[in-house]
Amino acid sequence: MEFIFWAGIGLITYTYLGYPILLFFLVRIKRLFASKDRDFFSEDELPEVSLIIACYNEGEILREKISNTLRLKYPSEKLNICFVTDGTSDGSEKIVNEYKELQLFHSEERKGKNAAINRVLPLIKSPILIFCDANTFLNEDAIINIVRHYKSDLVGAVAGEKRVMMNDDKDVAGSGEGAYWKYESALKKWDSELNTVVGAAGELFSVRRELMPIVPDGILIEDFYVSMKIAQLGFKVVYEPEAYAMETGSESISEERKRKVRIAAGGIQSILIFLPLLNIFKYGWLSFQYVSHRMLRWSITPLSLLIVFLMNIYLAVQIGGVYIILLGLQILFYLISLIGAYTEGKEKVPKIILIPFYFSFMNLSVYQGFFRLIKGKQSAVWEKSKRKKAG
Repeated sequence: MEFIFWAGIGLITYTYLGYPILLFFLVRIKRLFASKDRDFFSEDELPEVSLIIACYNEGEILREKISNTLRLKYPSEKLNICFVTDGTSDGSEKIVNEYKELQLFHSEERKGKNAAINRVLPLIKSPILIFCDANTFLNEDAIINIVRHYKSDLVGAVAGEKRVMMNDDKDVAGSGEGAYWKYESALKKWDSELNTVVGAAGELFSVRRELMPIVPDGILIEDFYVSMKIAQLGFKVVYEPEAYAMETGSESISEERKRKVRIAAGGIQSILIFLPLLNIFKYGWLSFQYVSHRMLRWSITPLSLLIVFLMNIYLAVQIGGVYIILLGLQILFYLISLIGAYTEGKEKVPKIILIPFYFSFMNLSVYQGFFRLIKGKQSAVWEKSKRKKAG
Protein backbone atom coordinates (compact mmCIF):
# COMPACT_ATOMS: atom_id res chain seq x y z
CA MET A 1 0.00 0.00 0.00
CA GLU A 2 2.82 2.40 0.85
CA PHE A 3 4.57 1.63 -2.43
CA ILE A 4 1.38 2.29 -4.43
CA PHE A 5 0.82 5.53 -2.53
CA TRP A 6 4.31 6.92 -3.09
CA ALA A 7 4.41 5.70 -6.70
CA GLY A 8 1.19 7.62 -7.29
CA ILE A 9 2.61 10.74 -5.65
CA GLY A 10 5.69 10.45 -7.84
CA LEU A 11 3.63 10.08 -11.02
CA ILE A 12 1.42 13.07 -10.23
CA THR A 13 4.45 15.20 -9.33
CA TYR A 14 6.28 14.20 -12.52
CA THR A 15 3.29 14.97 -14.76
CA TYR A 16 2.68 18.51 -13.56
CA LEU A 17 6.02 19.61 -12.12
CA GLY A 18 8.78 17.10 -12.83
CA TYR A 19 8.38 17.04 -16.61
CA PRO A 20 8.38 20.86 -16.94
CA ILE A 21 11.53 21.06 -14.80
CA LEU A 22 13.24 18.25 -16.71
CA LEU A 23 12.21 19.81 -20.02
CA PHE A 24 13.60 23.18 -18.95
CA PHE A 25 17.03 21.69 -18.18
CA LEU A 26 17.10 19.57 -21.34
CA VAL A 27 16.46 22.71 -23.40
CA ARG A 28 19.21 24.58 -21.54
CA ILE A 29 21.65 21.78 -22.34
CA LYS A 30 20.60 21.74 -26.00
CA ARG A 31 21.19 25.49 -26.26
CA LEU A 32 24.84 24.94 -25.40
CA PHE A 33 25.34 22.95 -28.60
CA ALA A 34 22.68 24.22 -31.00
CA SER A 35 23.18 27.07 -33.46
CA LYS A 36 21.23 30.23 -32.66
CA ASP A 37 20.88 31.17 -36.35
CA ARG A 38 17.47 30.48 -37.89
CA ASP A 39 16.76 30.62 -41.61
CA PHE A 40 13.50 32.47 -42.36
CA PHE A 41 11.82 33.50 -45.59
CA SER A 42 12.56 37.02 -46.78
CA GLU A 43 9.50 39.10 -47.70
CA ASP A 44 9.80 38.46 -51.43
CA GLU A 45 10.13 34.69 -50.81
CA LEU A 46 6.89 34.37 -48.87
CA PRO A 47 4.66 31.62 -50.35
CA GLU A 48 0.95 31.70 -51.10
CA VAL A 49 -1.15 31.03 -48.01
CA SER A 50 -4.77 30.14 -47.34
CA LEU A 51 -6.24 31.24 -44.01
CA ILE A 52 -9.18 28.93 -43.28
CA ILE A 53 -11.77 30.01 -40.72
CA ALA A 54 -14.49 27.52 -39.80
CA CYS A 55 -17.62 29.31 -38.66
CA TYR A 56 -20.91 28.21 -37.13
CA ASN A 57 -23.39 30.85 -35.96
CA GLU A 58 -20.81 33.51 -35.14
CA GLY A 59 -22.86 36.39 -36.55
CA GLU A 60 -22.64 38.42 -33.34
CA ILE A 61 -18.85 38.69 -33.56
CA LEU A 62 -18.26 38.00 -37.26
CA ARG A 63 -17.84 41.57 -38.53
CA GLU A 64 -15.26 42.23 -35.81
CA LYS A 65 -13.48 39.00 -36.79
CA ILE A 66 -13.47 39.97 -40.47
CA SER A 67 -12.13 43.44 -39.65
CA ASN A 68 -9.33 41.86 -37.61
CA THR A 69 -8.54 39.43 -40.42
CA LEU A 70 -8.36 42.12 -43.10
CA ARG A 71 -5.76 43.99 -41.00
CA LEU A 72 -3.33 41.06 -41.04
CA LYS A 73 0.05 41.93 -42.54
CA TYR A 74 0.82 39.68 -45.51
CA PRO A 75 1.12 40.38 -49.26
CA SER A 76 -2.53 40.59 -50.35
CA GLU A 77 -1.88 38.78 -53.63
CA LYS A 78 -0.50 35.80 -51.68
CA LEU A 79 -3.18 35.57 -48.98
CA ASN A 80 -6.47 33.78 -49.56
CA ILE A 81 -9.00 34.28 -46.76
CA CYS A 82 -11.52 31.43 -46.69
CA PHE A 83 -14.58 31.25 -44.45
CA VAL A 84 -16.19 27.83 -44.16
CA THR A 85 -19.77 27.78 -42.86
CA ASP A 86 -22.22 24.92 -42.50
CA GLY A 87 -25.75 24.67 -41.16
CA THR A 88 -25.79 28.27 -39.92
CA SER A 89 -29.11 29.72 -38.78
CA ASP A 90 -28.05 33.29 -38.02
CA GLY A 91 -27.05 34.44 -41.49
CA SER A 92 -23.29 34.22 -40.93
CA GLU A 93 -22.74 33.24 -44.57
CA LYS A 94 -24.57 36.38 -45.74
CA ILE A 95 -22.24 38.58 -43.69
CA VAL A 96 -19.16 36.94 -45.23
CA ASN A 97 -20.63 37.43 -48.72
CA GLU A 98 -20.65 41.19 -48.16
CA TYR A 99 -16.84 41.31 -48.40
CA LYS A 100 -15.29 40.86 -51.85
CA GLU A 101 -11.88 40.11 -50.28
CA LEU A 102 -13.20 36.88 -48.75
CA GLN A 103 -13.97 33.45 -50.16
CA LEU A 104 -17.06 31.71 -48.82
CA PHE A 105 -17.55 27.93 -48.73
CA HIS A 106 -21.07 27.31 -47.45
CA SER A 107 -23.16 24.20 -46.94
CA GLU A 108 -26.75 24.14 -45.71
CA GLU A 109 -26.17 20.90 -43.80
CA ARG A 110 -24.35 20.96 -40.47
CA LYS A 111 -21.89 18.12 -40.08
CA GLY A 112 -19.33 19.69 -37.77
CA LYS A 113 -15.93 21.32 -38.13
CA ASN A 114 -14.08 18.18 -39.30
CA ALA A 115 -16.50 17.58 -42.16
CA ALA A 116 -16.51 21.27 -43.09
CA ILE A 117 -12.71 21.40 -43.39
CA ASN A 118 -12.55 18.07 -45.25
CA ARG A 119 -15.17 19.40 -47.68
CA VAL A 120 -13.08 22.40 -48.76
CA LEU A 121 -9.56 20.93 -48.68
CA PRO A 122 -9.73 19.62 -52.29
CA LEU A 123 -10.65 23.14 -53.43
CA ILE A 124 -7.67 24.88 -51.79
CA LYS A 125 -4.29 24.62 -53.50
CA SER A 126 -2.06 26.95 -51.47
CA PRO A 127 1.11 25.21 -50.22
CA ILE A 128 0.56 26.57 -46.69
CA LEU A 129 -2.71 26.25 -44.79
CA ILE A 130 -3.45 28.24 -41.63
CA PHE A 131 -6.47 27.48 -39.45
CA CYS A 132 -8.03 29.71 -36.82
CA ASP A 133 -11.35 29.95 -35.01
CA ALA A 134 -14.03 32.49 -35.83
CA ASN A 135 -14.17 33.77 -32.24
CA THR A 136 -10.46 34.54 -31.94
CA PHE A 137 -8.50 37.65 -32.90
CA LEU A 138 -4.97 37.47 -34.33
CA ASN A 139 -2.08 39.89 -33.94
CA GLU A 140 -1.24 41.73 -37.17
CA ASP A 141 2.05 39.88 -37.76
CA ALA A 142 0.63 36.42 -37.01
CA ILE A 143 0.64 35.11 -40.59
CA ILE A 144 4.17 36.31 -41.38
CA ASN A 145 5.52 34.95 -38.09
CA ILE A 146 3.98 31.55 -38.80
CA VAL A 147 4.92 31.25 -42.47
CA ARG A 148 8.58 32.27 -42.05
CA HIS A 149 9.33 28.91 -40.38
CA TYR A 150 8.51 26.96 -43.55
CA LYS A 151 11.84 27.99 -45.06
CA SER A 152 13.09 24.76 -43.43
CA ASP A 153 11.98 21.56 -45.15
CA LEU A 154 12.00 19.86 -41.73
CA VAL A 155 9.05 21.95 -40.56
CA GLY A 156 5.69 20.34 -41.27
CA ALA A 157 3.45 22.47 -39.06
CA VAL A 158 3.52 25.60 -36.92
CA ALA A 159 1.49 26.11 -33.76
CA GLY A 160 0.49 29.59 -32.66
CA GLU A 161 -0.12 30.70 -29.09
CA LYS A 162 -3.51 30.90 -27.42
CA ARG A 163 -4.10 33.86 -25.11
CA VAL A 164 -7.16 34.36 -22.93
CA MET A 165 -8.43 37.92 -22.54
CA MET A 166 -9.61 38.80 -19.04
CA ASN A 167 -12.49 41.25 -18.60
CA ASP A 168 -12.91 41.36 -14.83
CA ASP A 169 -11.67 39.97 -11.53
CA LYS A 170 -14.80 37.89 -10.99
CA ASP A 171 -14.20 35.68 -14.03
CA VAL A 172 -13.22 32.40 -12.35
CA ALA A 173 -13.59 30.28 -15.49
CA GLY A 174 -11.53 32.70 -17.58
CA SER A 175 -8.92 33.20 -14.86
CA GLY A 176 -8.40 29.47 -14.51
CA GLU A 177 -8.25 28.98 -18.26
CA GLY A 178 -5.82 31.89 -18.64
CA ALA A 179 -3.50 30.59 -15.92
CA TYR A 180 -3.57 27.12 -17.46
CA TRP A 181 -2.67 28.42 -20.92
CA LYS A 182 0.28 30.41 -19.59
CA TYR A 183 1.61 27.18 -18.09
CA GLU A 184 0.81 25.25 -21.25
CA SER A 185 2.43 27.86 -23.49
CA ALA A 186 5.72 27.58 -21.58
CA LEU A 187 5.67 23.80 -22.08
CA LYS A 188 4.92 24.16 -25.79
CA LYS A 189 7.82 26.60 -26.20
CA TRP A 190 10.26 24.20 -24.53
CA ASP A 191 8.82 21.15 -26.31
CA SER A 192 9.35 22.90 -29.63
CA GLU A 193 12.90 23.89 -28.77
CA LEU A 194 13.80 20.39 -27.63
CA ASN A 195 12.22 18.54 -30.55
CA THR A 196 8.61 19.24 -31.52
CA VAL A 197 5.29 20.49 -30.17
CA VAL A 198 3.03 17.59 -29.16
CA GLY A 199 -0.38 18.91 -30.10
CA ALA A 200 -1.30 22.28 -31.59
CA ALA A 201 -4.21 24.41 -30.35
CA GLY A 202 -7.04 24.77 -32.86
CA GLU A 203 -7.33 28.51 -32.18
CA LEU A 204 -4.31 29.04 -34.48
CA PHE A 205 -2.18 26.47 -36.24
CA SER A 206 -0.74 25.83 -39.67
CA VAL A 207 0.35 22.87 -41.83
CA ARG A 208 1.97 22.19 -45.17
CA ARG A 209 -0.82 21.41 -47.65
CA GLU A 210 0.95 18.24 -48.84
CA LEU A 211 1.05 16.85 -45.28
CA MET A 212 -2.53 17.71 -44.29
CA PRO A 213 -4.37 14.47 -43.47
CA ILE A 214 -8.07 13.89 -43.95
CA VAL A 215 -9.48 13.82 -40.42
CA PRO A 216 -11.67 10.71 -40.02
CA ASP A 217 -15.29 11.04 -38.92
CA GLY A 218 -15.70 10.90 -35.16
CA ILE A 219 -12.36 12.51 -34.22
CA LEU A 220 -13.05 14.81 -31.27
CA ILE A 221 -9.95 17.04 -31.21
CA GLU A 222 -8.94 17.42 -34.84
CA ASP A 223 -6.15 19.95 -34.19
CA PHE A 224 -4.32 17.47 -31.96
CA TYR A 225 -4.89 14.65 -34.46
CA VAL A 226 -3.51 16.66 -37.39
CA SER A 227 -0.42 17.98 -35.60
CA MET A 228 0.44 14.57 -34.11
CA LYS A 229 0.05 12.83 -37.47
CA ILE A 230 2.56 15.27 -38.95
CA ALA A 231 4.98 14.78 -36.03
CA GLN A 232 4.58 11.02 -36.40
CA LEU A 233 5.78 11.34 -40.01
CA GLY A 234 9.05 12.80 -38.69
CA PHE A 235 8.39 16.47 -39.37
CA LYS A 236 8.85 19.18 -36.76
CA VAL A 237 5.88 21.07 -35.33
CA VAL A 238 7.25 24.50 -34.37
CA TYR A 239 5.82 26.74 -31.67
CA GLU A 240 5.60 30.45 -32.55
CA PRO A 241 4.59 32.63 -29.56
CA GLU A 242 4.66 35.79 -31.71
CA ALA A 243 1.67 34.48 -33.65
CA TYR A 244 -1.17 34.48 -31.18
CA ALA A 245 -4.92 34.09 -31.10
CA MET A 246 -6.82 36.00 -28.44
CA GLU A 247 -10.23 35.04 -27.11
CA THR A 248 -12.28 35.70 -24.01
CA GLY A 249 -12.72 33.06 -21.33
CA SER A 250 -15.75 30.79 -21.11
CA GLU A 251 -18.91 32.55 -19.94
CA SER A 252 -19.20 30.34 -16.86
CA ILE A 253 -17.81 27.25 -15.17
CA SER A 254 -20.54 25.12 -16.75
CA GLU A 255 -19.61 26.40 -20.23
CA GLU A 256 -15.93 25.72 -19.57
CA ARG A 257 -16.88 22.22 -18.40
CA LYS A 258 -18.35 21.45 -21.85
CA ARG A 259 -14.97 22.26 -23.44
CA LYS A 260 -12.91 20.36 -20.90
CA VAL A 261 -15.05 17.22 -21.01
CA ARG A 262 -14.93 17.15 -24.80
CA ILE A 263 -11.15 17.68 -24.84
CA ALA A 264 -10.69 14.97 -22.20
CA ALA A 265 -12.83 12.54 -24.20
CA GLY A 266 -10.80 13.41 -27.30
CA GLY A 267 -7.56 12.92 -25.39
CA ILE A 268 -8.56 9.42 -24.31
CA GLN A 269 -9.63 8.68 -27.87
CA SER A 270 -6.22 9.89 -29.08
CA ILE A 271 -4.38 7.52 -26.74
CA LEU A 272 -5.89 4.60 -28.66
CA ILE A 273 -5.14 6.18 -32.03
CA PHE A 274 -1.52 6.98 -31.22
CA LEU A 275 -0.55 3.80 -29.39
CA PRO A 276 2.33 3.30 -31.90
CA LEU A 277 4.00 6.39 -30.39
CA LEU A 278 4.80 4.33 -27.30
CA ASN A 279 7.59 2.73 -29.35
CA ILE A 280 10.45 4.88 -28.11
CA PHE A 281 12.96 2.92 -30.22
CA LYS A 282 11.20 4.17 -33.36
CA TYR A 283 10.03 7.64 -32.31
CA GLY A 284 12.66 8.60 -29.71
CA TRP A 285 12.12 12.09 -28.27
CA LEU A 286 8.58 12.25 -29.67
CA SER A 287 7.60 9.20 -27.59
CA PHE A 288 9.10 10.75 -24.46
CA GLN A 289 7.31 14.07 -25.04
CA TYR A 290 3.97 12.51 -25.97
CA VAL A 291 3.82 10.27 -22.91
CA SER A 292 5.08 12.94 -20.50
CA HIS A 293 3.08 15.91 -21.77
CA ARG A 294 -0.13 14.32 -23.03
CA MET A 295 -0.75 10.65 -22.35
CA LEU A 296 -0.19 10.75 -18.58
CA ARG A 297 -2.57 13.72 -18.19
CA TRP A 298 -5.34 11.92 -20.04
CA SER A 299 -5.03 8.51 -18.39
CA ILE A 300 -2.89 7.35 -15.48
CA THR A 301 -2.42 10.62 -13.59
CA PRO A 302 -6.14 11.42 -12.97
CA LEU A 303 -6.59 7.80 -11.85
CA SER A 304 -3.56 8.18 -9.57
CA LEU A 305 -5.19 11.15 -7.83
CA LEU A 306 -8.12 8.95 -6.76
CA ILE A 307 -5.90 6.01 -5.79
CA VAL A 308 -3.55 8.21 -3.76
CA PHE A 309 -6.47 9.70 -1.82
CA LEU A 310 -7.96 6.28 -1.03
CA MET A 311 -4.57 4.81 -0.12
CA ASN A 312 -3.90 7.82 2.09
CA ILE A 313 -7.09 7.16 4.09
CA TYR A 314 -6.05 3.52 4.61
CA LEU A 315 -2.47 4.41 5.60
CA ALA A 316 -3.61 7.18 7.95
CA VAL A 317 -5.82 4.69 9.80
CA GLN A 318 -3.32 1.82 9.81
CA ILE A 319 -0.01 3.65 10.31
CA GLY A 320 -0.82 7.24 11.24
CA GLY A 321 2.08 9.68 11.60
CA VAL A 322 3.02 11.43 8.40
CA TYR A 323 0.09 9.87 6.56
CA ILE A 324 -2.37 11.72 8.81
CA ILE A 325 -0.65 15.00 7.92
CA LEU A 326 -0.69 14.16 4.20
CA LEU A 327 -4.36 13.22 4.35
CA GLY A 328 -5.13 16.51 6.06
CA LEU A 329 -3.30 18.40 3.33
CA GLN A 330 -5.20 16.51 0.63
CA ILE A 331 -8.54 17.23 2.27
CA LEU A 332 -7.59 20.91 2.62
CA PHE A 333 -6.62 21.04 -1.07
CA TYR A 334 -9.95 19.63 -2.21
CA LEU A 335 -11.90 21.83 0.20
CA ILE A 336 -10.20 24.86 -1.34
CA SER A 337 -11.18 23.48 -4.76
CA LEU A 338 -14.81 23.27 -3.65
CA ILE A 339 -14.68 26.87 -2.45
CA GLY A 340 -13.37 27.83 -5.89
CA ALA A 341 -16.37 26.13 -7.52
CA TYR A 342 -18.70 28.53 -5.71
CA THR A 343 -16.80 31.78 -6.30
CA GLU A 344 -18.06 32.44 -9.85
CA GLY A 345 -19.22 36.05 -10.02
CA LYS A 346 -17.87 36.93 -6.59
CA GLU A 347 -15.23 39.54 -5.83
CA LYS A 348 -11.63 39.00 -6.92
CA VAL A 349 -10.64 35.39 -6.23
CA PRO A 350 -7.13 34.80 -4.80
CA LYS A 351 -4.88 32.43 -6.73
CA ILE A 352 -4.56 30.21 -3.66
CA ILE A 353 -8.17 29.21 -4.46
CA LEU A 354 -7.97 29.42 -8.24
CA ILE A 355 -5.11 26.97 -8.84
CA PRO A 356 -6.44 24.05 -6.72
CA PHE A 357 -9.90 24.55 -8.21
CA TYR A 358 -8.77 24.47 -11.86
CA PHE A 359 -6.44 21.53 -11.22
CA SER A 360 -9.30 19.50 -9.70
CA PHE A 361 -11.70 20.73 -12.37
CA MET A 362 -9.44 19.53 -15.21
CA ASN A 363 -8.88 16.09 -13.70
CA LEU A 364 -12.56 15.59 -12.91
CA SER A 365 -13.27 16.40 -16.56
CA VAL A 366 -11.12 13.43 -17.57
CA TYR A 367 -13.44 11.08 -15.68
CA GLN A 368 -16.50 12.74 -17.21
CA GLY A 369 -14.96 12.61 -20.67
CA PHE A 370 -14.11 8.93 -20.26
CA PHE A 371 -17.69 7.99 -19.38
CA ARG A 372 -19.13 10.10 -22.19
CA LEU A 373 -16.76 8.42 -24.63
CA ILE A 374 -17.53 4.82 -23.64
CA LYS A 375 -21.27 5.58 -23.62
CA GLY A 376 -21.00 7.07 -27.11
CA LYS A 377 -22.54 10.36 -25.95
CA GLN A 378 -19.72 12.67 -27.04
CA SER A 379 -20.56 13.96 -30.51
CA ALA A 380 -17.88 15.07 -32.96
CA VAL A 381 -20.17 17.98 -33.88
CA TRP A 382 -19.02 20.50 -31.31
CA GLU A 383 -21.66 22.28 -29.25
CA LYS A 384 -19.58 25.41 -28.78
CA SER A 385 -19.21 26.84 -25.32
CA LYS A 386 -20.42 30.38 -24.77
CA ARG A 387 -17.71 32.97 -24.19
CA LYS A 388 -17.72 36.29 -22.42
CA LYS A 389 -18.02 39.36 -24.60
CA ALA A 390 -14.77 41.18 -25.35
CA GLY A 391 -14.10 44.52 -23.73
